[in-house]
Amino acid sequence: MHEYSIAYDIYTTARRAAIENNATEVTCVSVDVGKMAIANPEQVEFLFNIIIEDDPLFPNARLSCRDVEARTRCSCGYEGNERFVCPRCGKLPEVVAGMEIVVTNIEIEVDEE
Repeated sequence: MHEYSIAYDIYTTARRAAIENNATEVTCVSVDVGKMAIANPEQVEFLFNIIIEDDPLFPNARLSCRDVEARTRCSCGYEGNERFVCPRCGKLPEVVAGMEIVVTNIEIEVDEE
C-alpha cells in the first residue's frame, strides 16, 4: 500500500512549506500524478484526508490531483505517447513524462499582521 507513503510525503511537503511561510492554514495542495506512476489518485486523496484530520493547519484542506499522460521519446526521433513499441522503428521508447508524482502548488492562508 504505497499510496499511504505517497499521501504522507505530500502532507509533509505541504506542512513544511506552510510552516516556512508562516501559514495559518493550508487550503489546497495540487499534485500531478503520472498515469504510469502506479498509484491510485483516489486512494492517495482518501489517505491524505485521514492524515490531515487532526492537524490544525489543514482544517478544510483539499488535495487536487491532475492526471499526467505518458510521453515517450525514441532514439529514432519519435516523440509521442506510445509506451511499448516505437511506431517508427519498433524499439522500446524512453518514458520522459507520466511516471512522476509532484506537488505543483500549495495554497495557504497567512495572517497579514
